[in-house]
Amino acid sequence: MNAPRREETGTTSAKLLYRPVGLVSSLIGGLVAGQIFKQVYKRVAPGDRKDAPGPLQSEYGLGEVLVAALIQGAIYASVKALIDRGGARAFQRVTGDWPGS
Repeated sequence: MNAPRREETGTTSAKLLYRPVGLVSSLIGGLVAGQIFKQVYKRVAPGDRKDAPGPLQSEYGLGEVLVAALIQGAIYASVKALIDRGGARAFQRVTGDWPGS
């Protein structure tokens, strides 16, 4: 059985110093997640569709729009968690402080 992890808290200065790093990593994460989603959707979409349906595109059914949104949300959330966690760990290695609360 795993031992409970010690909660790490960040100092106010570490949180402030991490903000620009977090912002840049979030932007990069969004771009990466968008590219991953496009590739995944191309492979799982029925027919020759290259782009996912948007909620205001009437030629797609509600089910297809919801499935695309579900896939997109799962990919974005996963990529964001990986990038945020990796950025925080790298920041901690460099500064010795955990940037989170």
